Amino acid sequence: MTAPTRILILGAAGRDFHNFNRVYRDDPAVEVVAFTATQIPGIAGRRYPAELAGPRYPHGIPIEDEARLEALCRELRVDRVVFAYSDVTHAHVMHCASRALAAGCDVSLLGPAATMLESRLPVIAVSAVRTGCGKSQVARWLSTWLRERGWRVAVLRHPMPYGDLVAARVQRFATRADLDAAGCTAEEREEYEPHLAAGNLVFAGVDYAAVLRRAETEADLIVWDGGNNDFPFVRPGLHVVLADALRPEQVDTHHPGEAVARMADALVVNKVDAASPTAVAALEARLHAVNPRAPIVRAASPVRLDDPQAVRGRRVLVVEDGPTITHGGMATGAGHVAALAAGAAEIVDPRRFADGSVAEVYRAYPHIGPVLPAMGYGAAQRAELARCIAGSGAELVVAGTPVDLAAMLGIAVPVVRARYAFEQRGGARLDEIVGRFLDRIRVSPSRS
Repeated sequence: MTAPTRILILGAAGRDFHNFNRVYRDDPAVEVVAFTATQIPGIAGRRYPAELAGPRYPHGIPIEDEARLEALCRELRVDRVVFAYSDVTHAHVMHCASRALAAGCDVSLLGPAATMLESRLPVIAVSAVRTGCGKSQVARWLSTWLRERGWRVAVLRHPMPYGDLVAARVQRFATRADLDAAGCTAEEREEYEPHLAAGNLVFAGVDYAAVLRRAETEADLIVWDGGNNDFPFVRPGLHVVLADALRPEQVDTHHPGEAVARMADALVVNKVDAASPTAVAALEARLHAVNPRAPIVRAASPVRLDDPQAVRGRRVLVVEDGPTITHGGMATGAGHVAALAAGAAEIVDPRRFADGSVAEVYRAYPHIGPVLPAMGYGAAQRAELARCIAGSGAELVVAGTPVDLAAMLGIAVPVVRARYAFEQRGGARLDEIVGRFLDRIRVSPSRS
């Protein structure tokens, strides 16, 4: 008998697990000998549990540090390395591939045909060419628009399984108490809390075949709210892809964002209110070059402070959305812009007061400016965030993260939240694009 192909999956606790579940878990011709981890702290050194890995893996599968790639290829006699994470440059992908090739391994990527699940319900997916383009604002606007027309909507979020993987096999969130019960991290809360505030049911987890089946029992239509710049786990009937007018040069520079732009049914040029007309025009030209068939929607992502008067004349520390500021590559975010626009007397630089893993974030991402990324992957890191804020001497925190920071950290410093919206500002209209899709599939909401 031919020995099974020995596979090492390079991942970041999301796409990697899905690819395994979908393609490799039940295939006797392969053996997945390990996952690697990057981007997310605290993942390496754990195991993908046997309860999820299936009977072919009674001891589970180890999760190792990607830094040991070459050594793992040798020690585990790897035949093929599979790259399975998102929002990295094309050069980064090929550097990883070069390391694997030099170790004697084949290298591959799994695409949509192999990994997308099929739903019995209509699916609208919202993706982006980079982290921080404004996917969730669009997904929230879309779900509200659909609910107003009688549709029962289930939002499926891209996975963020950082805790107990067995417990997170299938997750359903309807209230903030559900987030507390699941021990959600700050990054998970950044994505889930705004949907719950908008009245959405959110589904997530580790095993997306099971997640999808559960969501289908409570909905007429699925909205996929993507993570990073990944393509959807569920095959969409309509695929809406965002690009950021503040980063017009990044349409075709990152993986798999370029592929996502090329597969889009509709493209949204977001943040036209903050970008120059030259940048907007440059972005539209780049998008048209990679995908001339998709209509282009122009949109704004206005940020509104809950209490702008409280910011005026104060010494302000700004907390921003974590992924946008770290691997999303932005030096600052919307909270910083909003604080300056509201007349803050000073933006306090938190970098001087960071310690522990928060200080390590600044070392790992030296592009970050005078803002604090909302990194809260565990109790220790949340305590470090709270210490940084308290030690800064700031009079006020502007929270550009969607998380209820005061509730999560229990800080004494007053917090003014910055909230994001979605507004159509020209070009094609997203509501008309969605309406034509619903007319075409000839499916009506249950209105139950």
